[in-house]
Amino acid sequence: MEKRVITVLLVVAGASLGVSFMPYAWTAIGQGGNQWLDNVVTNLLIGAIIFYLLSLFLVKHISTALTYIEKKLSELSLTYLLFGAIGTIIGLLIGVIISLPFYNWDVPFVKGVAPFLIMILLGYLGFQISTTRIEEWKKIFTSSKKRNEPVAEQELLERNADDHFRKYKILDTSVIIDGRVYDIAKTGFIEGTILIPNFVLYELQYIADSGDSLKRVRGRRGLDILNALQKETDISVEMYDGDFEEIQEVDSKLIKLAKLLDGTLVTNDYNLNKVAEFQNVPVLNINQLANAVKPVVIPGEDMEVLVVKAGTERQQGVAYLDDGTMVVVEDGQHYMNERIKVVVTSALQTAAGRMIFAKPAHSGRGIDTESNSATNGKTNSRNQRNHKS
Repeated sequence: MEKRVITVLLVVAGASLGVSFMPYAWTAIGQGGNQWLDNVVTNLLIGAIIFYLLSLFLVKHISTALTYIEKKLSELSLTYLLFGAIGTIIGLLIGVIISLPFYNWDVPFVKGVAPFLIMILLGYLGFQISTTRIEEWKKIFTSSKKRNEPVAEQELLERNADDHFRKYKILDTSVIIDGRVYDIAKTGFIEGTILIPNFVLYELQYIADSGDSLKRVRGRRGLDILNALQKETDISVEMYDGDFEEIQEVDSKLIKLAKLLDGTLVTNDYNLNKVAEFQNVPVLNINQLANAVKPVVIPGEDMEVLVVKAGTERQQGVAYLDDGTMVVVEDGQHYMNERIKVVVTSALQTAAGRMIFAKPAHSGRGIDTESNSATNGKTNSRNQRNHKS
């Protein structure tokens, strides 16, 4: 449709130019008095036909140029465009006023070129001045009552995000299937707008239609999470209909989209996290957030755990806290499926999460008790021998 509109506009422009300039062409070739050639209808048709033929070669390039301009303009904020347009118009009007005296001069360069250069220069200066001092212009047009408010309060109320504020939080497939992003979004810790690309939605649908029952359940869970996010009135959710057909991998599409929109990726995929960081794309990793908010434990702290399975080393038992943290209990196999009190000996932070090492709380006291009993027994026997002697 766009190409047809461009073709029609070129044909209309050609018809207008044909009516205006074809009489000069007929005069140049000695046919100025020929009424069959030099008339409005003939000139209009010839101009339209010429520009239609040109449109066959130019329409593709014009369409590409318009798409590029539209893309660049969409990356700019409305405030930037508004102040830029106003500044340009004011600069051009001042240029027209200043150029009026030059039209009365008989010097060809001064009369024909100087006014054009002056208007271009002042229009550019108006654009630059208006776009580089947007905050100052806002303060000028604010009411006097607001200007009289305390400085700290005024700055707080007028503080706006700049043009490069990362508004969009782009979700990947793994974090949607995980489901924790829904609870985090409900608490309000994810600011801005949650963006769901169509290619991520298609991947979720493909997983939900998989022949593997496990994948099918995961895909349907992801679709349920998206529907729950969409129904929350306090959460802003938008869809991105575009696609990058030249890229096959969904992760690569997500990174390119984040660069295009200056957005932030939300994921729990370790590899995607590293690739995005390497390409200077900001990432919010749900796993890192979960590890960061886990309670901190220190050696010597007591806790109560349920030993659920054997560990990899001899006599070790494994328990889990409510947040999923693994607790490795020394000699824990003796207390399988029992809830016991343990004492933390050390903690280890790994890429997979935090691991806590502990030992049964009564083991240390038992050793101390046995050693004290043996010492007391030896002392009593020595006292008895001395008494007999």
